[in-house]
Amino acid sequence: MPSRSPPRLSGILESSLYVADLERSVAFYTGVVGCELFLQDERMCALGVAPGQVLLLFRKGGSAMPTEAAGGIIPAHDGDGQLHLCFSAPASERAAWCAQLAAHGVAIESDLRWPHGGRSLYFRAPDGHAIEIATPGLWPTY
Repeated sequence: MPSRSPPRLSGILESSLYVADLERSVAFYTGVVGCELFLQDERMCALGVAPGQVLLLFRKGGSAMPTEAAGGIIPAHDGDGQLHLCFSAPASERAAWCAQLAAHGVAIESDLRWPHGGRSLYFRAPDGHAIEIATPGLWPTY
């Protein structure tokens, strides 16, 4: 059987985190991180991060069963534990992020220097998720 390359991807459109208190998390990601609220219901919310990027917050257990949507069915999914999400930011914004987190009483858990020059700030979201803001120089593609 001949080997075929997979079709090309253009990026990651959505990432999801699962939260105990949806309202508290919406306030954190809009107020501290600066995401734009696109939509919210009792089960989830969609937040704009940057052009073409969406962060979905789901109430824990709220999507454990398939969900009917206008155009079909959304399969069941859920998550638990301390998950990880990394936001990208220009190196010139690093100090401003340190000040933003401090102004909101968010402790920086780690300030890491990467071998290729990138820097990562790690902190915790209200549900204990490990959130990272990384500057260029972290990965070969970033």
